[in-house]
Amino acid sequence: MRHPLTGGGMTVALSDIVVLRDLLKPLRDLNDAEALCNYLESFYTLRKPVASTINTLAGALYKVFSASPDQARTEMRQACFDYLSLGGVFSNGPMSLLSGLNPKPLSLVLHFFAVAIYGVGRLLLPFPSPKRLLIGARLISSASSIIFPIIKAEGLRQMFFPLTVPSYYRAASVKRE
Repeated sequence: MRHPLTGGGMTVALSDIVVLRDLLKPLRDLNDAEALCNYLESFYTLRKPVASTINTLAGALYKVFSASPDQARTEMRQACFDYLSLGGVFSNGPMSLLSGLNPKPLSLVLHFFAVAIYGVGRLLLPFPSPKRLLIGARLISSASSIIFPIIKAEGLRQMFFPLTVPSYYRAASVKRE
């Protein structure tokens, strides 16, 4: 969670504190190791949407903005700048993802591919050529090769479907004295 490009680690840490605080609130005895372990297992599931969204975005941006001789990556980099400069939802969406205000991984994937498609559109307008069409195809392929391995490493099920993870449902037993 340390990304010099985005500084997302601190956002994730603050989000983790809020999730952990809310999760441990009903626990009366922090010395009850069994109950604490159950709560912590749920914590790792509950933190995943925010943490993985910010981590995936940071990793993807790092790869997009890393120096590369590939013209498709150069086009993707320029498309990213141009997409953000459109303003409105085109800048608010990515910024809300980066700040942790919108921890929806699907929104991240949609914006990421919107940037790629915007880049292809930039290439093909006003006059498409076979060379530009090829670069556009490589841009989409490059975008896929950036985002999908990061999502796979983060955990597809935990990232997009956290409600299906068993520990999400588990409520730790609270001992009352």
